[in-house]
Parts: sequence; C-alpha cells; structure tokens
Amino acid sequence: MKRILLLMLLVCSMASRADEGMWMLNRIDQQTADVMKGLGLQLSPLQLYNPDGESLKDCVVDFCDFCSGVVVSPEGLVFTNHHCGFSGIQKLSTPEDDILKNGFAAKSYEEERPVEGFFVRFLDRTEECTGRVMRAMNEIYKQHPDKDPKQLDYENLDSVMTAVEREYSKANPDRYCLVKSYYGGNAYFVSMYKVYNDIRLVFTPTQTLGKFGGDTDNWMWPRQTCDFSVFRIYADKDGNPAEYSKDNVPLKAKCYAKVSLNGFQPGDYCMTVGYPGSTDRYLSSYGIRERVEGINISMIDVRGKKQEVWKKWMDSDRAIAIKYASKFASSSNYWKNSIGMNKAVRELNVIGQKQQLEQDIRRWYGKDSRLTARFGTMFDELEQAYGNRFEVIRAYGFFAETFLRGIELRRVAAILASKPKDMDSTEIAHTREQLQAFYKDYDPRVDEETMAVLLDNYRQQVKGQGVGGKEQDYLPSIYKDIDSLYHGDTKAYARDLFSKTALKDISCLDKIGELSLTFSQGEGNSQSQEENTPSLGGDKGEVDPMFKYYESVRDFQTDISKRIRDDRQTIDYNEYLLTQAILERDQETPHYSDANFSLRLSYGFIQDYTAGTQHFDYFTPSQSLLDKAARQTEIEDYKLEQDIISLLQKRDFGRYADPKDNDLHLCFLSNNDITGGNSGSPMFNGKGELIGLAFDGNWEAMSGDITFNPDLQRCIGVDIRFVLYLIDKWGHADRLIKEMGL
Repeated sequence: MKRILLLMLLVCSMASRADEGMWMLNRIDQQTADVMKGLGLQLSPLQLYNPDGESLKDCVVDFCDFCSGVVVSPEGLVFTNHHCGFSGIQKLSTPEDDILKNGFAAKSYEEERPVEGFFVRFLDRTEECTGRVMRAMNEIYKQHPDKDPKQLDYENLDSVMTAVEREYSKANPDRYCLVKSYYGGNAYFVSMYKVYNDIRLVFTPTQTLGKFGGDTDNWMWPRQTCDFSVFRIYADKDGNPAEYSKDNVPLKAKCYAKVSLNGFQPGDYCMTVGYPGSTDRYLSSYGIRERVEGINISMIDVRGKKQEVWKKWMDSDRAIAIKYASKFASSSNYWKNSIGMNKAVRELNVIGQKQQLEQDIRRWYGKDSRLTARFGTMFDELEQAYGNRFEVIRAYGFFAETFLRGIELRRVAAILASKPKDMDSTEIAHTREQLQAFYKDYDPRVDEETMAVLLDNYRQQVKGQGVGGKEQDYLPSIYKDIDSLYHGDTKAYARDLFSKTALKDISCLDKIGELSLTFSQGEGNSQSQEENTPSLGGDKGEVDPMFKYYESVRDFQTDISKRIRDDRQTIDYNEYLLTQAILERDQETPHYSDANFSLRLSYGFIQDYTAGTQHFDYFTPSQSLLDKAARQTEIEDYKLEQDIISLLQKRDFGRYADPKDNDLHLCFLSNNDITGGNSGSPMFNGKGELIGLAFDGNWEAMSGDITFNPDLQRCIGVDIRFVLYLIDKWGHADRLIKEMGL
C-alpha cells in the first residue's frame, strides 16, 4: 500500500511534455509550469490555482453538474454553451413566448429570468485524502478477515468516502465537499465547493444560431455554431449562496475572466479549463471491445429509432417540439458520439494499439517474479470475465435504452411506487411537484408510438440469445401478455395500455385516495404478487396497466443486473491492477487521471489538422455560415433567420473583426484535450484572457474518450468575438458589453 501511495505522489508531481492530458490544477509543479511557459503561458502556477487567494480557477464554474462555465464580469455574469443552458431555456419557453426559437435578451436585472434547478459551483480547494480512505478500508479488512481484498468492497468504500466527506463538511460547514476516486481507485481527493442556486437567464441567441448545424454538423468540423448562452449568479445581500428570492442581488465575483478581442494565430498558446466528465484511457482492450460492441451498439440502434418517432411528432406540432427539444438534443448527442466512436476505434485500430500495450506490459512484469506474482493473472482474468458477461451486457444495453431511457411513462409509475402507502399532505405536494416537472415535457401520444416501436425492436435485438438461443431469457414478463392477449402486436398492446392507464397526466394524483402502493420491500416477503401490485381501481381493485408494466421491467432489471454483477468485481479489480501496472512501469512518464468531472486543465496551442487527403483550417470565416444558410431549403439544420443573414451580409464587424483579414471568425480549433463536461469551458490565451468557449470535438477522433490521437484530436470552440458580436449587434445588449469592460 505504501508503494502505491508513493507512486501516486510521484505521478501527480510529474510534468507533461505533450498536449495530451487533463491535469489537476493543484498538482502543477515547476517542471510542468516551465513546459507551459515555453508554449506561451504568462501565468505562474499560483495564478492558476491558489486556494488562499485569487486565481484563475475562481472564475471557472461547474455549471449544473453536467457542463462548465466562466464568470466574465464583476457582477456574476456567466458564459456557457447554448446546449448547456438548453434545458433551462426550454423550461422558460412556451408557444406564446418561444424564447427557445426567438432568443432572449434581458434589458435589465429585473428582466433576468430565474431557472429552476440550475446552480453553479466554485471550487474552493482540492486536497488529497488517499491515506484516510486507504487506512479506513484496511481497518475494515482487518475486522472482516473473510473479505477477499481482490473483491473490491464498493459498499464499504462508498461509506468510507461519505465519512471523509462528512469530516470535511464539519470543518467547512459552508462548503459542499465531495470525495472522488482518481487513477482507477489508486488515489482519492476531496474537493470543496461553494454552491449558488439562484441562477437567472440573461441572454440566449436563437435556436438556429445556438444549435446551427444540428445533428448534421454535430461532432463535425468545420463549424459555424454560435454555441453560447449567458446567465447570472445571484446571492443574498452579503454575497452568500441563497435560494431564489426577489431580494437577492447579483454576485460580486471574487474573480472574473478578462475578454480578449485581439484574436490568435496557429501556434498561439491555448488552454481549456473546465470539468471534463468521463474518460477511459486506462481501459483494457477487453473493456474497449465491450464498450464498442456491447454498449455503444445499443445506444446507436435504439436511440436512432426513438428519435425518428420523436422528430416526426416534433415537426408536426410546435408545442411538442418545445416539450421534447431538450430531451431530443440530449439523446441525439451521444447517439452520434457512439457512432463516431465506433468508427474511429475501427479505423484507428484502437483495440490493436491497446493489445500491443498489453503485450509490452506482459513482457515488463515477466522479467520480475515479484511483479509476476502481482500482475501475472490480470489479463487472463479480464479476458474470461469480460467474455462471460458479453452477451448479458449487450442485452442490458438494449434493455436500458428501451425500457429505462426510451419509454417514458414508466418513470411516473416508478415515482408513485417509491412512495409510502399513506402519503401525508406534504408528501403529496412533493409528489405533485415531481410529476408536474415530468408532464410539462411529456406527450402520451408520442410515448405510445415510441413504446410500440421499441418493444418490437427489443425483441428482434435479443432474438437467438439466452441459454440455448432462447430469447425468453432476455424478455421481461410483459411479453407474455403481448403474445397471449395481443397476438404479439405491440401497437395493439401500447394502444390498450395508454387508453386504460390513469397515469398519463397529473389527474392521477386526484385519485390518490384510491392508490394502493404495497410493493414488497425485499426477499422473503410472504405477500402474493397481486397484493404487491399497486392499483388505481377503487373498490374494483383493478391494477393500472402501467403499474403492471413497471413491475415487469423492475423485476427484469433486478435479475439482469445480478447477472452483470457476477463478473463486475473481477473486472474492476483487474482494471485497477492494470492502471497500477501502467503507472509503475512508466514512472518516468507523466500520467494524468481519467476525467471524473473535477476541475482540470488541458494545454496546447491553436492548430489546424489533416485527415486523409483533406486539410482543415483552424477557423471558419463569416461567409461559411452564409454559404450553409443558403442550403437551408435542402438541409433543415442550416435554417437561419433572415435578419441574422442580413446582419452578416452587411459585414459591419467593427472591433470584433480579426485584424489579419478584417473578417468575423466564427469557430476555431486547438489541440486541447477535452471530453463531455468540458462543454462551456473557457479557452484562455497565454495571458489568461478569454478567447472562446469549448463546445465540441471532431469526428475523426471520436475515440478520444479511450485514447488520445495528437495528429487528429481537436477541441472546437466558438470564438468569443463571434459571441460578443451577436450580443452587441443582434441582441443590442449594450449593458452587457459595458459590464464586461469593453
């Protein structure tokens, strides 16, 4: 254990000499600083991260725990991506006040609109707590000698991490403290945050600008998307976090980013600071195969079919389009990501490259008997465990995409089934809030058609699987009713279910007195299945068909999850060992931890790229947007309002024009290392000035979550001058321009 801790300290202190890497700001030493300085950084490590004073980290925020953002004014103004603010913009939109379609610019503080559920977190400091976690786990193993250290004890590990969080929270009562695992469980750090929950929409462009290119251009380059939205952080009169109140005031920011209008050229220093979500750069070749062939394939197939149904309804009804806009965007984003990842993994021979690394590791530990004793069975156990569960993990992927993420009304049954049998008025009010949030963005007609399509598709996808090729092993029990009562006709089943269920709208709570919720609480309950089934039938006691459907899905999920867990501990322990082996074998080489939505810095420079025979420039000019807009009759994703087209045609770019060509640059490329969660991350020049917002990666390197390809992998950002041009010239939001000191 001491050897591992020393190794982690060594790894965290090493400097990077490559553009690859998502580096912790609190672990940048002088060597690393020298490398970045050589590329053009003019800030010291203390100016990047200073837990006891002002530093660059203080202007970067975790935006709603799924994106990043940056404070750009002393009055708490926050820039993030349009797609990061999309769900909030959608919540505030109605067919009568369609700000999602038309855009929005608040003319005063009073007009800024609070977004329910939105929040930002400022990182206060990050501290290592590996020793605390490891010591506590060792004590547990001492008290329970029957436990196998090879079987990672997730239940106790979670409780230990929670206990450490409580210790830090007790010492820092005004901070949100979060312990996370790094380096595949070989190190642990606690991050302390200040959280603000009163977030208000200030400015958003039209949907055509904020999502220009849509699915057609998503993950592609060149891009012309003006992917930004503007929010403001509000606090109480003393600057402390507070729930929404009309008495709250704009936050007096501790630190804010200065915006640069000077532009940049290829080779100029660029760094992206934000909250990358998840990468698997240390994953074994067996794990990559499972990801590509067992998980991604289900996302590609099921979401593709679901989105076809949704889009048909959205195109026919603007009210439905508003309701489903955010859900569709979220679904399609990683649908296309999975397509691109599978393509890149195949074309770049990612699995073959990983297998070569694994052969090198075999040769390395084979030279030392002590290393062989530690790592010698690692790859054999990984191969066997991944092979054992491949079929079931593939089936679970299709199950999850179909029943848990595809057919929506199950969520209402799940909410109600989780409630006590006799809800008091407080619980009923809370339940009403939950259901109102669901129904606001729901249409049962869309869900009924989706159900029929996905139920048919699921059966086809698991056909021939199971013991002896019997797909019944992978079918929830509800298929027995579909076959016996509806002759296998899923349309008839869905039509009947939706005609009879009382859960299609909020009126189901009006029958709360008739709602009997008595699901069994676990193994050994003596009640019959009928007694355990909730009903909405009053004296008749008839079971609502959606509850019966929910119970079938729930029971099947429990069963298939157990089958997945059979090999999980073996896989996780040996993947943990593989990370150890990589770190120990290459002690002279810097290694960063996989992304885990903690604050990271990636650095490099502005750079173009060549894929095959095609060369791509590092920026897109204003004419490229007009050229695509001219094709809007054939490609819907290139639709653009005439007033915006006319504005660009005037070429009145003023101070937002690039000094080299007097044109408005729209989007640009750097070789910064990013992933999901980095959306909205500020992109800084060598002075620490804001030059853009990261919003995407490029198609040719969609395997980036698994491996970094320096020749191909690029970060796509929207040029901050394009953002400011629209705020100024289209939105006429002079007050925001002045607020940023421009």
